[in-house]
Amino acid sequence: MVCEMNISQNGTISRYKFYEAVIQSHARLTYNQVGAMLEAPDSDEEAALREHYRELVPSLENLHALYKVLRQAREARGAIDFETTETQIVFNDERKIEKIVPRTRNDAHKLVEECMLAANVATARFLDKHDLPALYRVHQSPAPERLENLRVFLGELGLTLGGGDEPSPKDYQALREVIQGRPDFDIIQTVMLRSMSQAVYSPQNDGHFGLAYQAYAHFTSPIRRYPDLLVHRAIRSVIRGPRQTQTVQRAEGAPVEKPSIWCPYTFEQMVELGEHCSMTERRADDATRDVTDWLKCEFLSDKVGEVYEGTIASVTQFGIFVRLDDVYVEGLVHVTSLPSDYYHYEAEKHRLKGERSGVAYRLGDGVTVRIARVDLDDRKIDFDLADAAPRHRRTPRGQKSGGDAPTADAPAKKPSSRKSRPGKRERQGAAGSNDEGGKRRSRGPRQRGGKR
Repeated sequence: MVCEMNISQNGTISRYKFYEAVIQSHARLTYNQVGAMLEAPDSDEEAALREHYRELVPSLENLHALYKVLRQAREARGAIDFETTETQIVFNDERKIEKIVPRTRNDAHKLVEECMLAANVATARFLDKHDLPALYRVHQSPAPERLENLRVFLGELGLTLGGGDEPSPKDYQALREVIQGRPDFDIIQTVMLRSMSQAVYSPQNDGHFGLAYQAYAHFTSPIRRYPDLLVHRAIRSVIRGPRQTQTVQRAEGAPVEKPSIWCPYTFEQMVELGEHCSMTERRADDATRDVTDWLKCEFLSDKVGEVYEGTIASVTQFGIFVRLDDVYVEGLVHVTSLPSDYYHYEAEKHRLKGERSGVAYRLGDGVTVRIARVDLDDRKIDFDLADAAPRHRRTPRGQKSGGDAPTADAPAKKPSSRKSRPGKRERQGAAGSNDEGGKRRSRGPRQRGGKR
């Protein structure tokens, strides 16, 4: 299935057409090869690559110019552009993990991404125009509770999110531009990202908040995503149907068929399919995460006792999750491993704060940890603090740099019993936890190998 588009110099899709076809990849270029050809050659090898594919270079440069136009259109539209770090696991010749490194993206990756977004938008418009039963990719605006938590967090830093009760993607992007370059940029962006709703599949077109599209659908991956295959069936029902339009082209000699042959679904059936596909997407993500967690545990299994620098990636009522710097592996420092104190969990401020000492462990703080335990079966990694003092990387409004003043908060609830070690699901959900603040007691660092 092909989506052929005409795109203007300002990044607007002026015309599109769908038709069935088969392609043959002659050059079979890789992302790295194309990325090297799009940049000014820094070596003889890159210059030789451009020379070898000199007939293709003009087309690639034209695509590169298109990418820049589409990026400008994205910025003008106000789409949210979060910077996230994806990692890849590098194995050695013995099939053991050698290292975990950030995945780098060059302009070839970004070029393909922008073209796919354009095709997905054209597809959504086609579905809407022909009133076809198919699945849109829907991303709702942030829920009120998450939005309020975000505003409280921003208020601590003297920042605001525009838009009142209904902020737009432009409001999010404007805030992101304000915080660009701050030492706590990653922290603020993480909290902004956690305020977002989860995208789902639905036959009801409610737009895509994050990408700032009025209509959006998944079209480009029918061999691995069932919603895309359903979309292809809907489009094919028009291509092979009796009524031809300017947005489709039937192959010469192709039979005319009833639309119901390819798209026999009712709206109610599509609702069920959307719910099912949304569930299986989350299940696939969980499976991928489970395998990755096992591999990371295996990587650290022979490093128990070693000390690393890390960053607090999330805060929960039972402890802090720390991501090791330059290793990209997370583990838990349980509240019982923190210095002896009663700790208040303040969900909206993303911190655990000691009642007596006033010491706070906050999202984004730097800490020094020691690997205490690795459990391959449960995919769990435990850390102890090698240095009890957190390194604050953000300064709350109205305070000098150096952390919170050592004063106790207002009287809290009666201390509850110590929380048991979280299960896998609880740990995975910690990043998005919106639980009410509580109070947890720490008895100080436990002895290695002892019971909790």
